[in-house]
Amino acid sequence: MAVSCCGTVLPSSFDCRPDPHFSTNPPRPGTKNESQSLPFRGGSASSPFFSSGRSLILKFPPNFVRQLSTKARRNCSNIGVAQFVAASWSNNPSSAEPASTTAVNPTTAAPLEDINVFDGAQQVVDGDFGNGSSHVQFKGSAALKASFLRSDGSLSVHAGERLGRGIVTDAVTTPIVNTSAYFFQNTDQLIDYKEGRCDSFEYGRYGNPTTVVAEEKLSALEGAESTQLMASGMYASIVVLFALVPAGGHVITTTDCYRKTRVFIETMLPKMGITVTVIDPADMESLKNTLDKHDVALFFTESPTNPYLRCVDIELASKLCHSRGALVCVDGTFATPLNQKALALGADIVLHSATKYIGGHNDVLAGYISGSEKVVSEVRKIHHIFGGVLNPNAAYLLIRGMKTLHLRVQQQNSTALRMAEILEAHPKVARVHYPGLPSHPEHHIAKRQMTGFGGVVSFEIDGDFLTTKKFIDNLKIPYHAPSFGGCESVVDQPAVMSYWDLKQSGRAKVGIKENLIRFSFGVEDFEDLKADILHALETL
Repeated sequence: MAVSCCGTVLPSSFDCRPDPHFSTNPPRPGTKNESQSLPFRGGSASSPFFSSGRSLILKFPPNFVRQLSTKARRNCSNIGVAQFVAASWSNNPSSAEPASTTAVNPTTAAPLEDINVFDGAQQVVDGDFGNGSSHVQFKGSAALKASFLRSDGSLSVHAGERLGRGIVTDAVTTPIVNTSAYFFQNTDQLIDYKEGRCDSFEYGRYGNPTTVVAEEKLSALEGAESTQLMASGMYASIVVLFALVPAGGHVITTTDCYRKTRVFIETMLPKMGITVTVIDPADMESLKNTLDKHDVALFFTESPTNPYLRCVDIELASKLCHSRGALVCVDGTFATPLNQKALALGADIVLHSATKYIGGHNDVLAGYISGSEKVVSEVRKIHHIFGGVLNPNAAYLLIRGMKTLHLRVQQQNSTALRMAEILEAHPKVARVHYPGLPSHPEHHIAKRQMTGFGGVVSFEIDGDFLTTKKFIDNLKIPYHAPSFGGCESVVDQPAVMSYWDLKQSGRAKVGIKENLIRFSFGVEDFEDLKADILHALETL
């Protein structure tokens, strides 16, 4: 809501577009009838709300009256859809009464009319479903499923948006809300917010309407109650470790993992008295023994891992950890939420570098965690202190990227598997690391817990460092660059790209071979990529 800075006489011809759904459908039981709190209906300028004697400018978009809510009236000026003055919410006796809540099983596809508001905050619906009972914002696990969105492909396009969003607009795309703060009409309204009777973000570090849309879309894809977006995947990893591991606690992680994660766990956590055990990703016996020996707070693992694409038996690991009171966090960046549902397999938290497949276009840095509201809330508390906030412009890029996530991943899965099979049979390739191949040590695990094996293939050239370097330099299509998961194919030699500051002996100690290649397949034509790779191999 914003106060107009120029008071002029309201034109007598002012009128809102009639909306029979809003005016004729009775409110759902336990919810507030929004029409009773609106200052105008049908252009009438007489209202006890306007006691200041000042004139107003009102600019309403189509369907604005139907869509208006407490949160919308406060925030709408941030997206430029209206300018108006309204009275204090505290003058309305019903404003302090929280809306009723309805529990919904997030794993069950519910008819649209059966999904209700999930918390006490008033919400708005974006879009008209032509049914008064559907005039409700879908939040939390309610946003996960509806009868008309049954697949991940549809959810990646519509979740968080088609099911309703807390931004008043008739735009198909979600607006970018560029604001650092949110104001309150008066102290009573601020107190209502502090005590949970009305909804707001208060300050940019605590949330943003655009970011919330991206978070709800991710929650739907992950099957999670809650998601927290952050500035990067590495930041998300650090916040999780700070939030869930107490001083003096114990962490278990795996030998194969992203190097910066390994550096943080092995060098920074011990400074806080936190001890670490590193196990092979498939060694569940070592996991069990460590759980018996130490008071483990968290098992932090990737699956598949970076760069050898090892797979952890998430279901078994979760059962072992939970039996000893330990939490499980799975970094599923290589898998994507389309190929693997870590939470459904038993993990407490799934973590992603959204920079990769989620964004999908090599143009945004972001990370997120998803899980139960209880666990995510603990991480969110630390996140609000650290302040590694995702910019709303970046959140918009994630929303846009997710629209094509299922199409991109399908293409990348297919290309990677076909090329892995070709590379494995090539005489100039010593070994291929890809969970979709029967030769992979955890292929049986990957088949059980993944629906696709991802777009990254790691393989070893049959030769030394210089031979491997020559192969990369003779490729024409992929960019020689870090990262993965984008539309463009990317290739790198980990010994150079990620571990060049270590001597050869140091690289060997952490398992990085001089002839290792990590190839991230984009969405280019398969035959073009195949011809390029085979040509580069023939030059060796």
